[in-house]
Amino acid sequence: MKQILSLMRAAVDKYNMIEENDVVAVGVSGGKDSLVLLQGLALLSKFYPKKFTVKAITADPMFYNKPGNYEGIKELCRNLDVEYRIEPTELYHIIFETRKEKNPCSLCAKMRRGVLHRTAKEMGCNKIALGHHQDDAAETFLMNLLNGGTIDCFSPKSYLSRRELYLIRPMIFCTERIVRNTASRLMLPVSKSLCPADGVTKREETKKLLEELNTEYNGVNQKIISAMEKSHISGW
Repeated sequence: MKQILSLMRAAVDKYNMIEENDVVAVGVSGGKDSLVLLQGLALLSKFYPKKFTVKAITADPMFYNKPGNYEGIKELCRNLDVEYRIEPTELYHIIFETRKEKNPCSLCAKMRRGVLHRTAKEMGCNKIALGHHQDDAAETFLMNLLNGGTIDCFSPKSYLSRRELYLIRPMIFCTERIVRNTASRLMLPVSKSLCPADGVTKREETKKLLEELNTEYNGVNQKIISAMEKSHISGW
């Protein structure tokens, strides 16, 4: 966990992600990324020079119209002394049953963000932390380039003026390998996604493409991040 904390603090410091008395909501899906982020921020709050509070929110997609099992996350939050709220949604019903979306990821992400933003405000939070890591950033950059013809990516830190909320991504300097290994070592309660589209998305295709490129051009993901930083793309 030391490596994760070091990389998270570097990102928080570089992009001024946390201020004194912030209340930060962590969006927790049950996947390894959000759980490592939750653990890391909860630990960071114990010694970071600027005092802040961590809370956790799960927007339950209600896959197959059934509540998800979040008992492991509840226990983790109790151990970390983090307030946790599960917000039921109609994501599955709307996206897969009513609209029957062939490419559901974009709409799903938009709807989940809406639930997360609303719930964070109700819980008194002024910032939301998302579990995107370095590999996610490289994939997003390449997806925008190949599918949309744009040079763009999500930002390390951004402000939502309509919601008066900041979005922060403290794990942007962490690789997926480090995150995966940390989740395994800590035996975090990672749950497999029940999403019908899991593993068959454009992002999964892009991930495989980057893996192929890395076999010939070592460190492609890091090179993409460095290029974005040097060019100040999307606030990097």
